[in-house]
Amino acid sequence: MESQIPRKPRILCLHGFRTSAEILKRQVLRWPAAVLDKLDLVFLDAPYPAQGKSGVERFFDPPYYEWFQATEDFTEYTNFEECLAFIEDNMMKSGPFDGFLGFSQGALLSAALPGMQRDGLALTRVPRIKFLIIISGAKFGGPKFAHHKLTSNAYSSPLECPSLHIIGETDFMKQESISLLEYFVDPFVINHPKGHTIPELDEKSTEVMLGFIERIQKTMATADEQIYLNAET
Repeated sequence: MESQIPRKPRILCLHGFRTSAEILKRQVLRWPAAVLDKLDLVFLDAPYPAQGKSGVERFFDPPYYEWFQATEDFTEYTNFEECLAFIEDNMMKSGPFDGFLGFSQGALLSAALPGMQRDGLALTRVPRIKFLIIISGAKFGGPKFAHHKLTSNAYSSPLECPSLHIIGETDFMKQESISLLEYFVDPFVINHPKGHTIPELDEKSTEVMLGFIERIQKTMATADEQIYLNAET
């Protein structure tokens, strides 16, 4: 009977630009216990100290970090490949992980990972990404962010990776977040009235989140069963 108890999805959480793992953790842990008790969350600091002023200085103490750097018009990126290697190294050290949760820059990055992994361009030494939770997301190759060479085909075909997208009504990234939905098959969506932030979950949002967790647990169970069968043969 014990084997029938769904295991908690282990999730690597990627914070926003010039914030930190601790800041994201403090915000996510405001979610209801009914949600948090079903998740195994690991929060990772980005590899690079903030190279400029943080937008959260009035609300959260330093240190602040960033995943990679970009030109002002987001047409060229620095340390992107190094960032991917850093994430993969941490996944090997602290994993295995089932999926990602990303906010802002962490969401931009997370959303592109399944396609890059599919094409053998990233995360080649770790198990397949089984799901994403995207908060204030966007896509490389959209109106705001140009492609990096490694992301150029990340959205070339619909992504069947289960995804939950959290979109703020007054978020300056709202249209980017909405546009991202069309690249995922049957995405779950939570809309909230606030801006560029990790919102608390009301009753309706909690129901959507719990429905998504139920879906990914089924996806994980199928994947785990396949691994078991492969090991037996």
